[in-house]
Amino acid sequence: MKPASIAFIGQRGVPATIGGIEHHVEEIGSRLVERGHEVTVYTRANYTEDRVTEHRGMRVRYIPTAPTKHLEALVHSGLSTGVAMLPGAGRADILHYHAIGPSVFTPLPRALTRRGVVLTIHGLDYDRDKWGLGARTALKSAGWISAHVPHATITVSRNLADHYLERYGRVAHYIPNGVAPPVRRQPKLVTERFGLRSGDYALFLGRLVPEKAPDLLVRAFRNVETTARLVIAGGSSFTDQYVHELEVLAARDPRVLLVGPVHGELLQELYTNAALFVLPSRLEGLALTLLEAASYRLPLVASDIPPNREVIGAEGPGGRTFPSGDEAGLTAALAATLAGLDAAREGAERLGDRVVRDYDWDAATTATEDVYEQVMRRTRGSRRT
Repeated sequence: MKPASIAFIGQRGVPATIGGIEHHVEEIGSRLVERGHEVTVYTRANYTEDRVTEHRGMRVRYIPTAPTKHLEALVHSGLSTGVAMLPGAGRADILHYHAIGPSVFTPLPRALTRRGVVLTIHGLDYDRDKWGLGARTALKSAGWISAHVPHATITVSRNLADHYLERYGRVAHYIPNGVAPPVRRQPKLVTERFGLRSGDYALFLGRLVPEKAPDLLVRAFRNVETTARLVIAGGSSFTDQYVHELEVLAARDPRVLLVGPVHGELLQELYTNAALFVLPSRLEGLALTLLEAASYRLPLVASDIPPNREVIGAEGPGGRTFPSGDEAGLTAALAATLAGLDAAREGAERLGDRVVRDYDWDAATTATEDVYEQVMRRTRGSRRT
C-alpha cells in the first residue's frame, strides 16, 4: 500500500494508559507509522496530565471535550471530526473511527468529502449497564449508522462480525486485537506496596463497571477456601457509586485487595506474579487483558461469553469458563484452578503459545492496511476536500 494519511477519532487518546481501545490505537497506529504512513491521533484534552506532540511516531492532537458520562465521547468525536475535515488538518486520506458512539459523525465526511471512512467496532456499547434508556436508544441508532455509513466496518471478534451480518446484513472485516510480548518482572513494587509475592494471588484487571462483574468475583471468591488473595486492579469509568459499593463488598473479605488503576512496571509485575487471571465480564468485544494474561502464560478463568470462548478455545486446566453471571460456577472454577495449579500452568503454557501466535499486532496492521487500500480504491480519482 502506498503511504497514506490516517486520522484516528473516537478513542480517548495516546499515550495509552487505561482503555483497550486506546492500546489498540497505539499499537496499530505506531506500526502504520513504521510502514511509512502519517498518523494523527485525536486525544481528549483531559486524558493525560502530560502533553506530548508526538508518541511512537504518531502526531498527537488535543481536542477539548465535556467531561460528563453522556457527552465526553460525543463532544470530542464531533469536534475531532470537524477539525479533521478542515483543509489545513493534514488532509487525511482515511478518517478511522473507533466505537459505536463516535460513528454518529461518520455521515459528515461521507457526505461532504471524498475521504475514506473506516470504523472499528470494539463492542456493543449500547448493552453497557451505565447507560439509561435514552442513551441506549441513541446508541442503537448509532449501531445502524455504524453498519451502513462507513466505507468499511471492522470488528475485533468473530462474534461481533457475525452480529453485524445477522442484524444488519453487513459483511464486516474481522481483524482481532493483538498482544505484545510479555515483559516479566520480579515482585518488587507489588511487595512494597501491597505485600504480594509471586504466585499468591488471583488477578482481575479492568474498568470497575457493572458489565465486567468484579462484584460477582468478590462474592464468588468469598466462598473459595484458600490463603491466596484476590487483587482487583482498575478504576472508575463514571461509575463512582458502583465502585463505592464494590469497596464495601470487598471490605468484608480481608483477602480482597483493590489497588486502583495500574500501568507500566506495576502492571507488568502484577501479570508476571499472579497465580491466575479472572475475567467474569458479561459483555466484551475482545478483551485485551485476557490476551495479555494469556501471553504471560497465566491460567485463565473467564465467563463463557463468545469473545472469551474465542480466546480460550477448548476447556482445560489452563483455561476454564463458567456460565456468565453464575456465582456458584465462578466459585467452582476458581477453586478447581487454585487446587490444581501445576496442571493449570502446563495448560496455560499451551494456551499462551496459541494466543501469541494467533493474535498478532503486525498481522492486524497488515489487515488494516488492506482495508484502507480497498477503501481508497473506491475514493481514488475523486477530488478531495
